[in-house]
Amino acid sequence: MRGPSRHDTVFERLAPPAAAVDAALAPTRHAVFWLEDAGAAPAYPTLTGSASADLAVVGGGYCGLWTAVLAKRRDPGARVVLLEAETVGWAASGRNGGFCEASLTHGEENGRSRWPEEYAVLERLGRENLDAFEADVRGLGLDCQFERTGVLSVAVEPHQVEWLQESARAPDHGFLDAAAVRREIDSPVFLAGDWSRDDCALVHPARLARELARVAAELGVEIHEHTRVTGIDTAASGRVSVHTGAGSVTSDRVALATNVFPSLLRRARLLTVPVYDYVLMTEPLSDAQLASVGWAHRQGLGDLANQFHYSRLTADHRILWGGYDAIYRRRVGAAHEERPETFRRLASHFLTVFPQLEGVSFTHRWAGAIDTSTRFAAFHGLAARGRVAYAAGFTGLGVGATRFAAEVMLDRLAGLTTERTALEMVRRLPLPFPPEPLASAGINLTRWSLDRADRRQGRRNLFLRTLDRVGLGFDS
Repeated sequence: MRGPSRHDTVFERLAPPAAAVDAALAPTRHAVFWLEDAGAAPAYPTLTGSASADLAVVGGGYCGLWTAVLAKRRDPGARVVLLEAETVGWAASGRNGGFCEASLTHGEENGRSRWPEEYAVLERLGRENLDAFEADVRGLGLDCQFERTGVLSVAVEPHQVEWLQESARAPDHGFLDAAAVRREIDSPVFLAGDWSRDDCALVHPARLARELARVAAELGVEIHEHTRVTGIDTAASGRVSVHTGAGSVTSDRVALATNVFPSLLRRARLLTVPVYDYVLMTEPLSDAQLASVGWAHRQGLGDLANQFHYSRLTADHRILWGGYDAIYRRRVGAAHEERPETFRRLASHFLTVFPQLEGVSFTHRWAGAIDTSTRFAAFHGLAARGRVAYAAGFTGLGVGATRFAAEVMLDRLAGLTTERTALEMVRRLPLPFPPEPLASAGINLTRWSLDRADRRQGRRNLFLRTLDRVGLGFDS
C-alpha cells in the first residue's frame, strides 16, 4: 500500500476505514428516494389516434411542464397537448438534488467568460426568474417543499480559501472563516465558506414535477404518458406533425423539451452529451445526530473542487450526498445507473466530511443523466421557420433555468421580440461535440485534467488552458 502523497486530496488523506464504508452502504438499495417519497402518482392516458393542437409539447419534465403551464397562462383558450415517453418527472426532473438556482449561466465565472457584455442582464433575469418561480409556487399552490435557504460553498483545500474570499465580495454573499463555517455546518474539513443567501432555493424534485403536471391538467393541458414521439415533420398546410407509436398530433407550434435524450432534430443531436451523476441518501438523522452537524439554516451545500460534491437536508432530516464522479456515456441507458465504485467513493467522502455520523446508514442510491453542452449552460433554438422551438443543455442546473427556457420558447414561437429573445445567449447555439471516438477522448481527458488540477492547488494544465482560450473551458 502506498503512503500519503502531497497530491492526495483531503478525501484520500482522511479516508475512513473500509469497514465503516461497508457498514454505511450495507442497507442501501437502488431506488430514487424522491420518486418513492412523492407517493403514488396520477396516471395520464397514452395517446392513441390523431389529435390537433395549437401547441404540442414534447417532454414531461420541468421544461415541458413549465412550457405547458405558462402557455395556458398566456392564452387560456389554447389547446395544449403534452407528450411524455415514460411518466411525468421520471428522469432528471425526479432525480436531481433539488437545487433551484438563480443563475442561468452555471455560475458567475462561466457567465462572465462567455457573455461578458450581457452578464449583468443575465444575472438580473436569473434573479427575476427565481423570484417568479417562487411567486408561482405560492400562487399556484405547488406543494414541493420550497425553501429559499441559499447555498453554502465551502473550501476543503487551502487554495480554495482565496477563491471564496474573492466570490464573497458580491452582494448577498458573506465570507465565513473556519470557525464561522463550522458554526453553520460542522465538518473538520471545512476551511472557509461563502453563504450566498438569496440566489438558491431547495425543492422536492419529484413533487415539483407532479405538482406542475397537476396544475397543467387543471388548466386544460392534455397530458399523455407512455407516448414516445418518433419524429416530427412539417405538413403541406404549414402545420407540424408530431408522430408517436400509436398516433399523431398536428399542431401549429411545437416545443421540444427532451433534455438529455436524442433530439428529434438532426441539427441538435451533437449539441448535448449524457453525463451520469450519482447520489446517496441517508436514513433520517436522529435529533442528536443532526445536532452534531448543526445545519440549522438548512442551506444547500457544495464544495469548490472541480470534481465537487453537493448536499442538502430533506424535510425528514435525511442528508442527500451526490456529485464528484461525472461519467460520460455515449447514450442514455439504465445499465449506467449502477456503479459500485462511485457509490463507495461517495460514501467514503461523506464519512470524511461528517466523521461524527459514522454509524448512519444510506437507504437509497441512484443515478441520472445530465444533458451537458459545450458551454455548460442551456441553449435555445428554432426550426421549421419558427414553428418548432427547443431548449436543452442545462448541464445540471435546470431546476430554475427550465422555467426561463419555457418563457423563451413561448416568446419565440409567438414571434415576439423580448429582452429574453434578444440575448446573445439565446440567439447563438453552442459548439457541437465532435463525433465518436473524439468525444469520448476529449471528455475523458478533460475529466482527468480537472482531477489533476484539484490535486495541484487548482493549477490548470495546458489542455485546460487551451479549452479556456477557445471558449470550451469550465471549472467543474
